[in-house]
Amino acid sequence: MNSIQTEADPAQFETLQDESVRAEDMSLDVILDVPVVLSLEVGRVRMPIRSLLQLNQGSVVELERAAGEPLDVFVNGTLIAHGEVVVVNDRFGVRLTDVVSPSERIRRLR
Repeated sequence: MNSIQTEADPAQFETLQDESVRAEDMSLDVILDVPVVLSLEVGRVRMPIRSLLQLNQGSVVELERAAGEPLDVFVNGTLIAHGEVVVVNDRFGVRLTDVVSPSERIRRLR
């Protein structure tokens, strides 16, 4: 008959090596091609669905910001800068007027 072993041998593990990434070994090259969503917000408004359904071509929606105020620049939903609309070669663009510091961005995430 088969004998049943009542004692187990201790497990054997290989010694782990520290493979953590050191700051001096990190390179931005690994993330430079990661796509992000950049969005520009001129203003916002809250309105009931009734008002929304009444909008048609030529309707004007009043925003909470005044004309000439800076717009907000978001990357993946996080505010990173403020800017102003400019025209470059008959195309709209944005000139960044104030970049939010990394510490401020982290504070706003909390």
